[in-house]
Amino acid sequence: MNLSLYFPKLLINLAILIPMCLPISLEAQWHQMSKEEYIKNHRNLAIKEMYENGIPASIKLAQAIIESGNGNSRLAREANNHFGVKCHGWNGDIINIDDDVLQECFRKYSDVEQSYRDHSLFLISRPRYSQLFELETTDYAGWANGLKQAGYATNPRYAEILIKTIEDFELYQYDVSKSEILASGKQTEEPLDPDNIKDKTTSRPLASNRTLLVNNGRKYIFARKGDSFASLAQEFNIYSFQIWRYNNLDKRDKLKEGDMVYLEKKRNKAASPYHIVARGETMRAISQHYGIKLKKLYWYNRMNHGDEPHVGQALWMQQRKPIE
Repeated sequence: MNLSLYFPKLLINLAILIPMCLPISLEAQWHQMSKEEYIKNHRNLAIKEMYENGIPASIKLAQAIIESGNGNSRLAREANNHFGVKCHGWNGDIINIDDDVLQECFRKYSDVEQSYRDHSLFLISRPRYSQLFELETTDYAGWANGLKQAGYATNPRYAEILIKTIEDFELYQYDVSKSEILASGKQTEEPLDPDNIKDKTTSRPLASNRTLLVNNGRKYIFARKGDSFASLAQEFNIYSFQIWRYNNLDKRDKLKEGDMVYLEKKRNKAASPYHIVARGETMRAISQHYGIKLKKLYWYNRMNHGDEPHVGQALWMQQRKPIE
């Protein structure tokens, strides 16, 4: 056999075959998740966020399924962004993907848990969603319609799609009423086991038809139009001075609709060890957001009372910052 004639033909054949095999091998490395798999893999995160931030687990899961395509979208796979949250006010890593606009900027997260937490903070920090937190956490239909009315999505059928996803996959089984969350006395540090969740009961609303929320283990409400320190003190059987002190306000300040109002002292530590300051954030706003005492926040970060952080600054939330 003339080997000099054989080897060139072999090399040509290999050059043709190898590229043909590559797509198969690459495709085999990426397993496309079904809705059932996504729910099983992420339900604990949704339940944890419900306990910590008051967003129904069913809503959280349904939104993630829709926005991330069961975790299979490029945004979910490459950026751990399961809710399509864009870059507005974000100082972390980013990814550019063609969406409504070419090469639109989206937030990029280190893991899926960070995406779930940031989505909660996104809803909590925007006044247009504040009315949702007045709803019961078992009222997934109310939440779905409220999200659509607040402009979360442009699809006119968004609420309908959310509700159908929740009901088709029985995601409502993971929702827990506010009374049960309050009865627990604290937020969950570890994810719950959904298989051990008992049958749910409907909570009894307060006499004022107002829902109590819990953040960092501390009760709070969203102020309504016309609320004052005096009216809230009477409603919740506490003193006026306690309300403005708990919330680092002056007794002459006026409450605004949508304000986050704590009804008990905030905690000495936040659930998160650090916070990266975004544009427009103040020390008080961060204190309210995490349910941590303002004076502790200043002390941890070796800052003088009244000073404000700069954009991109890493604030310590659980222990004192080392001396540089």
